[in-house]
Amino acid sequence: MAPTGNPDADRDAHAAAADRQAASPGSPAAPQPSWLASLQGLVHELPGVISDRVELLSLELQRAGQVLAQIVALIVAAAILAVTAWLALWGGVMVALIEAGLHWAAASLIVLFINLGACGWAVARVRALAPLLKLPATRRHLTLSQPSSASRSPPPDEHTEPHAAASARAH
Repeated sequence: MAPTGNPDADRDAHAAAADRQAASPGSPAAPQPSWLASLQGLVHELPGVISDRVELLSLELQRAGQVLAQIVALIVAAAILAVTAWLALWGGVMVALIEAGLHWAAASLIVLFINLGACGWAVARVRALAPLLKLPATRRHLTLSQPSSASRSPPPDEHTEPHAAASARAH
């Protein structure tokens, strides 16, 4: 068999010839490749496998970036529409309060305080949730424990253990 100059084609042709020889009835069994040859084959194929995975990751990241841009645009549009609806709702509440005989300034103050209360609740909720962005359970799991902090048990997480978190807050 003459070499073609293409290492992949030469290897494939050599493998096919070895298969034919092993399959012929009168020939002795073909020797099994050594573990060193298998390892060399694996090392030879590794760059191609890694290259394929990196290419797939690159394409998926590109698509994810495009999808993220669409999601952000849709969230902005939804937020604008929600604010418009919110303003219309509270405008209607103000008109209803004024029609019920309330002075316009009193109606405005009622709407203002209701909205400020809702805003205060939202800010308090964000502050309570913000520490979870630091991935506390993962950080505890991946960080080497130090002797002084290893004896202390971490506070229960209200999202994974709501009953334990509530009882810990009560004490």
